[in-house]
Amino acid sequence: MIRLEVAVAAPLSQTLSYLFVPEEHLLSDHCLVGKRVLVPLGGRQLTGYVLAELPNEDVDYILKPVIEVLDRLPLFHPNIIPFFRWIAGYYHYPLGEVIKTALPGGLNPGSEKKILLTDAGREQLAFWQHASLPEPAWLPDLLVKGSLTASASKKLLGDKKQKKVIRELLGLGQIMISHEVRKDGIRQKEETCYSLAPGILLPPDCGLHTLQALDSLTEYLQKELPGPLKKSEAKTLGVLLILGRESGNPLVPRQELLKAYHGSAAALPALLGKKLIMRGATRVFRNPFGSQLAHFPRPERLTDEQQETVVKISAAIDAGQFQPFLLYGVTGSGKTEVYLQAAEKTLKRGRDVLVLVPEIALATQLESHFVSRFGDQVVLLHSGLSAGERFDQWSLAASGKAKIVIGARSAIFAPLADPGLIVVDEEHDPGYKQDDSLRYHGRDLAVLRARNHNAVVILGSATPSVTSYYHAMTGKYALLRLARRVEGRSMPVVTIVDLRKKAAQPKCIFHSELREALAKNLARKEQSLLLLNRRGFSASLLCQACGTPVACTHCHVSLVFHKKKQRLVCHYCGYSVTDKLVCGTCRSETLVPMGFGTERIEEEARTLFPEARIARLDSDTATDRKKFLQVLKSMYNNEIDILIGTQMIAKGHHFPHVTLVGVAWADGGLNMPDFRAAERTFQLISQVTGRAGRGDRPGRVIVQTMQPDHYSIVFARNHQYEELYEHELTIRRQPRFPPFVRLIAFLIHGEGESEVRKTAELVAMRCRETIKGMSRISQAALEVLGPAPAPLERLCDRYRWQVLLKGERLDELHQVCAGIAEMAKAGGDTRISVDVDPENMM
Repeated sequence: MIRLEVAVAAPLSQTLSYLFVPEEHLLSDHCLVGKRVLVPLGGRQLTGYVLAELPNEDVDYILKPVIEVLDRLPLFHPNIIPFFRWIAGYYHYPLGEVIKTALPGGLNPGSEKKILLTDAGREQLAFWQHASLPEPAWLPDLLVKGSLTASASKKLLGDKKQKKVIRELLGLGQIMISHEVRKDGIRQKEETCYSLAPGILLPPDCGLHTLQALDSLTEYLQKELPGPLKKSEAKTLGVLLILGRESGNPLVPRQELLKAYHGSAAALPALLGKKLIMRGATRVFRNPFGSQLAHFPRPERLTDEQQETVVKISAAIDAGQFQPFLLYGVTGSGKTEVYLQAAEKTLKRGRDVLVLVPEIALATQLESHFVSRFGDQVVLLHSGLSAGERFDQWSLAASGKAKIVIGARSAIFAPLADPGLIVVDEEHDPGYKQDDSLRYHGRDLAVLRARNHNAVVILGSATPSVTSYYHAMTGKYALLRLARRVEGRSMPVVTIVDLRKKAAQPKCIFHSELREALAKNLARKEQSLLLLNRRGFSASLLCQACGTPVACTHCHVSLVFHKKKQRLVCHYCGYSVTDKLVCGTCRSETLVPMGFGTERIEEEARTLFPEARIARLDSDTATDRKKFLQVLKSMYNNEIDILIGTQMIAKGHHFPHVTLVGVAWADGGLNMPDFRAAERTFQLISQVTGRAGRGDRPGRVIVQTMQPDHYSIVFARNHQYEELYEHELTIRRQPRFPPFVRLIAFLIHGEGESEVRKTAELVAMRCRETIKGMSRISQAALEVLGPAPAPLERLCDRYRWQVLLKGERLDELHQVCAGIAEMAKAGGDTRISVDVDPENMM
């Protein structure tokens, strides 16, 4: 018997011990670390993750046995387990849930509850439909099917309004609740293969080794093999012989066999019956890349700056020690080639490479570069893949067949055995921060994982986060600079257009300067980008009579008008209504669109330039990966004249024919209640500015704004990152904000407004009480802000309050946080979410 340490996929702060009794034939190969097991816990069966095999010591409690081992091979390497443990402690999140988050979705079997109708219930509940009592909405479905699905049962059992009814029906014996084991939602894909039975060999000197000689081989087999053999059967055997010899693998997939000789389909059953062939199965891996990726050749030479940077990174890779680099390179300076050369160096040393991007849109650009250089050594891990594709890509990485993983923030958990290089592209992007459940930061975990594996980590950006640049200035990171664009290309000229000064056509979104520039670009057959970081047609519909906006009934936000769908949509909870409605306040039918989004930008551009080839990329149009890739390909091939989009077109893309970039409205993020608002505005403008002039022709950028004198816009116009950095440091010294302090945010949310407020007050009081019990130095260094309603006070029918904790020392912050994390385990409708190092202050 073996005692195991198991982390259960449940809200438990500690791991559990279970017994495993290996079968006799597995005694020599029973390593379980990194595998999933099905274990009993409190009357349920849950997924657990084996972390260690423990010494068989006497304990004063009875250990329960493992029900089932769920995996043939480990899903993660033992060397990543300390990484999981650190995450659980730092982010105050259950270890089993951390591992569940890390693994591909669908790998979480366990017991689930289902509501079943009893025989007594079928007779008695049928009369309910004819009674005067109100009928529960779920009753007809239960009567017809005899049971509710697991998801419907879970929703019903968690509904406060239905609990009394459920309890009464259980007491009367009219329904029952069953516990059933949920199977894996995904599994490996296999294809049928055939091979020749033992003893059927082709003489090496017969010369019949190719499909061109198939007819001769067929005659030979009919003559040499015992028993009557039809021509189709002999021909099928011949194809199996030839294909097996060509591939070096006697197992031939059915589809390949039928492609070579379609008559095999009828011959296979007979050959199986005569025991001349054998049937088997082999695993196939689903291909997530879709259509053929663009090919990017290796450059003939590096710039002097690139060469110097590669030399420094290569030396660190050769040293085999932890080294964090901040690669600050202007847009178009060739950071991607630095990543590629560093990856090549890492692979030569036999180690693995992990490349992170903040969003799927950027992964596609790097995919092409890395696949061009490294071929099938590259796999992808991000949410844009199907569950099966993600599982297969994970398996290729875990098996060591793939050496390079490219993905969004969740790829930080990739099962690479020995990562020697981790690249975090666009390291400044807030998309690396998970905003719910396990609220981890992909960039920060990249640095931690590199330290754990004695690896090199490169944080790359043209606009580094203020915090990362501060770390470089204070010696925590080594700073690398790429100050010039490749091939001596100049940075674009940026023009600021003051929207406070009315131009002709006041209702037009485009100022006359931008309209004229677009027209000239079209005449020169050059490409243009138009950026607006807001999707939809208009920000809201406003009642012209009383001024009330149409709001979401579940959130305290306005609904966004999507003209193509003819609906108003909440971008937070997904609630939508038709645009044919009346004002809920005064019943007026006159509702007018206010503000604008990418959909309206597209409509106006098509009206102004009907002959132009126009496309739009935002989260409304980019949900289909194939269509998204096609738009990027068309843009790269100069088949689009004007591309309109949100921030997903602003970063990372290389469009050599773009010479004009227009920012329709630069002020969208400036007035957000967030201390990083100006920094992010600067980054967005600078990044989209970098899309212009990356080819043979110089670029130009036109930025429309109502705040032309704001420092973030002025610094972006002049490409002055260092000046923005110094300005931000001055502002953040007092009141203190990162990088001078660390933050932990507590989000209190629930359906009852007064209960949420009371809990928030209790959280703030508990924080202050804990601080009072600490030393005077600690008391002076810690600060509690709040409680206060969150800027987005109500989302998805849940009220939201915040408490913010500030401090310089992490150990003191976590000491205060530990007590609140214990409060968060209490359950109930009002929840407390702990967000360490928050990025989203909304």
